[in-house]
Amino acid sequence: MIKKKATLLLADGTIFHGSLIGNPGTNGGEICFNTGMTGYQEIYTDPSYTGQVIVTTTSHIGNYGVHNEEVESDHPTIGGIVVNSFSEIYSRLDGHGSLQDYLVSNGITGIADIDTRKLVRHIRSQGAMNAIISSEYEGDLEGLKAELEKLPDMNGLELSSQVCTKEPYFFGNEDAPIRVACLDFGIKKNILRNLASRGVYCKVFPAKTSLAEMETWAPDAYFLSNGPGDPAAMDYAVETVKDVLATNKPVFGICLGHQLLAEAVGISTFKMHHGHRGINHPIKNLFTGKSEITSQNHGFNIVREDAEKHAEVEITHVHLNDNTVAGIKLNNKPAFSVQYHPESSPGPHDSRYLFDDFIALINKN
Repeated sequence: MIKKKATLLLADGTIFHGSLIGNPGTNGGEICFNTGMTGYQEIYTDPSYTGQVIVTTTSHIGNYGVHNEEVESDHPTIGGIVVNSFSEIYSRLDGHGSLQDYLVSNGITGIADIDTRKLVRHIRSQGAMNAIISSEYEGDLEGLKAELEKLPDMNGLELSSQVCTKEPYFFGNEDAPIRVACLDFGIKKNILRNLASRGVYCKVFPAKTSLAEMETWAPDAYFLSNGPGDPAAMDYAVETVKDVLATNKPVFGICLGHQLLAEAVGISTFKMHHGHRGINHPIKNLFTGKSEITSQNHGFNIVREDAEKHAEVEITHVHLNDNTVAGIKLNNKPAFSVQYHPESSPGPHDSRYLFDDFIALINKN
């Protein structure tokens, strides 16, 4: 089969030439890399990756196809994928289709047959930046540059209201003893599964839902979900979290939810150089002294100095690679959050206890 050519152009002018995969066309976003060895379908359907071009460091992508149950949202909202070796055929007894067909059906353009090790080293050195993939601008570099310049900067970009549910919905057993209102900023399905499996009946609300509307359901606690974009650009969400904290009901936040909890109590956030994305990130629990192998996906973090100076905030977890804050708790409220994803399965389930801690906090309250 003759492969159609594609081009990857980075904002700093770096160019890679390779082969088109997925849907013919032109699209892009902020380029980032994920070091996970498996789970490409979960990565591509994670709403936290909205508007990003994902480089997978695993050499072979597509070899086990796709499965209808292995999605974290209804459809991918990524800006493209970059891989080394791509397989249009797959070998899996219970697979439901090829990754190529899945990308085409969802309008995702990607590029293969490039040196992803070189690209990842470049991103680690130069930092995250916008990039564009195209099968349409061969020989027209100026035209491709013009398309790249149209892409928005992730700094200051609010995306949660674009990817969240448009109407509230329920998840779990209606007769469950605990009711949790989940603010959807880009929630992953496996978070809801973990809550439901612990006797929680969830009602998932759109990102811009007011506390007054959620309180009409009389929830026992609140959950702040993961999601894409810059937390500092989400004033509406920060104000809602402040209102939620005022109820003195238990609160648990993950990833973007963690950042929004921090912003709500006066802790600033910042854009990281190239972020944390993978399934083998080491986290230390400062209370137990134990380390956890975790799944992570974030390009923003909270300012450690702000957290350390805050009289009512205690740092609970730190990232052992760069000492960034990975978890906090409030001493004056029944609220805590983590920067990573305890619902994921990076191999061990080291962090699933956080859901149990949330249930215990609810029962205590």
